[in-house]
Amino acid sequence: MQKSPSCQSLGSQQVAAWLPTMDSLSRNSVHTKSASVVSSDSISTSANNFSPDFRVLRGPNKLAEMEEPPLLQGENIKDMAKDVTCICPFTGLARGILTDTNHRLYFKTVGRDPPIFLDASLGVISRVEKICGASSRGENFYGLETVSKDIRNKYSLKMGGSYIYTILEYRRQGIPNERWRITKINERYELCDTYPALLVVPANIPDEELKRVAFFRSKGHIPILSWSHPESQATVTRCSQPTVRVSGKRNKDEKYLQAIMDSNAQSHKVFIFDAQPSVNAVANKAEGGGYESEDAYQNAELVFLDIHDIRVMRESLQKLKAIVYANIGETHWLSNTESTHWLEHIRLMLAGALRIADKVESGKMSVVVHCSDGWDRTTQLTSLTMLMLGGYYRTIRGFKVLVEKEWLSFGHGFQVRVGHGDKNDADADRSPVFLQFIDSVWQMTRQFPTTFKFNEYFLITILDHLHRCLFRTFLCNSEQQRGKENLPKGTVSLCQLEDFTKPLYGSYSNHDLYPIASIRHLELWVGYYIRRNPRTKPPEPIHDREEELFAKRAELQKKVEELQRTASSPAQCVTPVQTVV
Repeated sequence: MQKSPSCQSLGSQQVAAWLPTMDSLSRNSVHTKSASVVSSDSISTSANNFSPDFRVLRGPNKLAEMEEPPLLQGENIKDMAKDVTCICPFTGLARGILTDTNHRLYFKTVGRDPPIFLDASLGVISRVEKICGASSRGENFYGLETVSKDIRNKYSLKMGGSYIYTILEYRRQGIPNERWRITKINERYELCDTYPALLVVPANIPDEELKRVAFFRSKGHIPILSWSHPESQATVTRCSQPTVRVSGKRNKDEKYLQAIMDSNAQSHKVFIFDAQPSVNAVANKAEGGGYESEDAYQNAELVFLDIHDIRVMRESLQKLKAIVYANIGETHWLSNTESTHWLEHIRLMLAGALRIADKVESGKMSVVVHCSDGWDRTTQLTSLTMLMLGGYYRTIRGFKVLVEKEWLSFGHGFQVRVGHGDKNDADADRSPVFLQFIDSVWQMTRQFPTTFKFNEYFLITILDHLHRCLFRTFLCNSEQQRGKENLPKGTVSLCQLEDFTKPLYGSYSNHDLYPIASIRHLELWVGYYIRRNPRTKPPEPIHDREEELFAKRAELQKKVEELQRTASSPAQCVTPVQTVV
């Protein structure tokens, strides 16, 4: 991880410009210099107006009396500067003590009532830059500006620890069977270093042929089973784009896709969904990539979903950050939101998954899903499709299994997409791929509020956890890398499931979800994107509302049980006397 900045190098008079931004995944922060953001007298210091990183304590509090921060187990202080001025975009200038530990930066005001505390994990800091000039004249002559990503709390989800899906999830789907088998050909990650150790492949394809198929797929990402329909046996498989070889022969790859089609007795065609725009796919062909020609792949139909690449998504997020933080304008809010194209990208993602789900469920056809490399848009589409068709994945446990299997195990590059510990915040590999997926899930929960067992707080916690390196769930780029770093064994879980459970959840395990993929039915996720801005009215705490609903549900259940006991009691079961006239 990138070495934390030393506080001693700041000199006797220092300035720390604290600019927490709505950065989420992209490392290119869009922000306004703190000196011109807001004056200190224009912001209320009410604790309710501040995000959890900006804590204002009133009344007696032991934390306010402590000079050093309360340390976590294993955390130790690396540096401390006792004369630092923090230029906060919301509260103005504040003098205090800046502490640098091996886990976070911690600032506490001195001589201010009530005191203010700023606390940020080193894992969420996007970059640290020098500001002001080199002149030694004046009070605040030198300083550092820290730009952070969007982090909220210390909750963690135990994902990637034991890979509980590996065998149990496949068994839950009835695998292995006469159509599909589990192979250990990648046990040492020699077939593909970004695929999991266990792979599910067509039963009639031997391991030797898998090696030949990998030769024709980008990054060696051969088609692997993600999900099998419990009734029709239609399947969702994932892979990367085919590569163009000098000979032009793909007979092994064609045979492999034929085996996928043959595993579904109810269909004589396999649909290939390419997430790329068709123009991009043609361009990739000139660079050695490509797409499946319907002439070469008989009984296959190719569909392009027109979802753009990581560069376009990164630029869209940067535009979104610019309008939601730190100044939210009222005049052109709707037009500015539209100009980001963020909701349009979410719409295309949901529409693509919807087309895939419809072919599997209504058409009873097996599908193959891929983008260019098979670990970004492919993962988004397969995950959303499984959420639409599988009620199990809409539970808390099932969703964790989904993220472990489709994202962590199948090699989504969290390290390169988020950039943990990388000083190059302008890296071209940064992109909000996982954020877009979680946003799409939230859109589905809005349209089907009683079919998901988890609430909005669960999704926000996952995104917060994405940036906190403390519990190491989303570190590294593959299962192989996490194994080498011995990360799973050290994973710790602090989550309480009752905090994430919806009180009005109904068990609709056999119901498919078909969300409306229209801009008119999508909305900006204010609870996540704007929650950090103290100028906006904080939403009503979801915990309070759901606790009330849980209490009300328990009360109603108790009344129902009392009525059932009363109805079944002997006093209520007396046979009426018939009177004959």
